[in-house]
Amino acid sequence: MLIAICSLKASPGVTTLAVALGARWPGPEVPVVVEADPAGGDLLARFRLSPDPTLVSLAASARVRGNADSEHLAHHVQFLPGGLRVVPGPAGAEQARAALSLLTSGTVSPLRRAGDRADTVVIADCGRVDPAAPALSIIRSADAMLLVVRPQEDELARVALKLQAVQQWSPRPCLVLAGEGLDTNQVHQELRVPVMAHIPCDAKGAEALCGRGNSRHGPKKSALGRAALKLALSLQTRVNASVPQPRGAARHLGLVVERQPVEARRDGAPS
Repeated sequence: MLIAICSLKASPGVTTLAVALGARWPGPEVPVVVEADPAGGDLLARFRLSPDPTLVSLAASARVRGNADSEHLAHHVQFLPGGLRVVPGPAGAEQARAALSLLTSGTVSPLRRAGDRADTVVIADCGRVDPAAPALSIIRSADAMLLVVRPQEDELARVALKLQAVQQWSPRPCLVLAGEGLDTNQVHQELRVPVMAHIPCDAKGAEALCGRGNSRHGPKKSALGRAALKLALSLQTRVNASVPQPRGAARHLGLVVERQPVEARRDGAPS
């Protein structure tokens, strides 16, 4: 499974949501978070990770070896303090965009190949996206696209203007609200678009997922972590129940029948 997370302006917690989703993924797939943000990554600095491997090494290796190996991605992961596998992006935008251009130049990217494995879920943090973004081909090939937006009037107006274009980017787009503002029903009435999840404003939970704070506010115990688990379960239901269709075929946002949260079978949460 390949899940792409992005925003239309700034990044209203896109990286934090990607890490939270990976940390609370209930299995049976093993999650891998990939920083595919063309503006550069944050995980290297947040968690003081090694400068190698990163998205840059993944792209360089893909250029030499090609993208056909479904285990290619696994050779370029690092581990967060709780065991979550990540492929951090370079801090600089120039390096990030160059790496993404290489990764998406082939017929099938290493992210899509890894996501086709039954034992793996790839969560791609694509940052802010526009029609010229190099991460757009990753979004087009994803099984689900999470468009993260703050439920504020100005941001929702921007989504309304770009909604038709967004629906051409992915066959399975989903709207995720982040933080305080209008509630789910109000957003649905304003945009006439169903909302998949509403992620609460949880500063201490976010700090724990950014390498700060302590285990008392880790993903298993925080409101952010509980919301991420609920979202993960909804994604599993949505993707596993969907009828196969050609990639690139546009489809309108759809309601998700959410399952009741269950205790995670693994804890890849950073502490």
